[in-house]
Amino acid sequence: MKIKAIIRSMRLRTLPLSLAGVLLGLLLALQSFSAGWPLIVMLLLTTASLQVLSNISNELGDFLHGVDNEQRGGPQYALQKGELTVEQLRKCVLFMEIFCYICGVAMILLSFGTLLEWEPAMLLLLGIAAVWAAKHYTLGKRPYGYMAMGDLFVFIFFGLVPVIGGYFVISHSLLQIEILLPAITLGLFSVAVLNVNNIRDMQTDEGKRITIPLLIGKSAAKVYQSLLIIIGWCCAIAFLVIKGSTYGYFCLLTAPLFLMHLRGVWQKNGSSLDPMLPMLVIATFCFSLLLGFGLLM
Repeated sequence: MKIKAIIRSMRLRTLPLSLAGVLLGLLLALQSFSAGWPLIVMLLLTTASLQVLSNISNELGDFLHGVDNEQRGGPQYALQKGELTVEQLRKCVLFMEIFCYICGVAMILLSFGTLLEWEPAMLLLLGIAAVWAAKHYTLGKRPYGYMAMGDLFVFIFFGLVPVIGGYFVISHSLLQIEILLPAITLGLFSVAVLNVNNIRDMQTDEGKRITIPLLIGKSAAKVYQSLLIIIGWCCAIAFLVIKGSTYGYFCLLTAPLFLMHLRGVWQKNGSSLDPMLPMLVIATFCFSLLLGFGLLM
């Protein structure tokens, strides 16, 4: 297999978005709890491996369903260019699926020391669900990403699960109900990344899958994009008010990036929207770091 082609299919530029939530959950937990480096590293590795599994599964699914073609607005990947065969990418998907399970079990054992109590058992079941969701966004006979359900799954598995799950792996506690607010924020920002991707691909997606922008139209989808980010910020501010942390407000430094993103979304269409994706990913990642480290201070 061609290593460069496989790396391109991993879409490593998406990793900051997947790591943003779990890093925020980790930093929130470290305010009151401690964790060893092996656990922290395994937590991040598990999250990153799930993202890679999702990316290569999405490429395989989109290719098999005929969504990835020469009219697609985004970057071309290995299957579309003929650099990898379907069978080679299937093997990559299987390898990453096994690797996700190995990392997840190791993370749980490092955190709880066992799989046989109810807390680690529930975490293991959540991990199995996360692996399934990572694989079946576009892959399989009935991919949920083709039925306008991608937004819901992204909200859950890029917002609620990584923030709350990252916090729980370190703290073994879910007592702080306000943890829901930053989890909702990360979920909404992550849905916004998916939504702008779907706005960009409306022309090539039509007739092949159902997405929110195709259901509500381009103008309404841009209003939806604005609401996702505005409501996300409202939840973040509410969280900071509850916590009473002065340094947590450092996350406001990322607000101009979000505003630039929204301006670009309203001004651009089609393939010209592609730069808006990494801009929002970087903004979300920086937001998580500044909020998390600010609270630690």
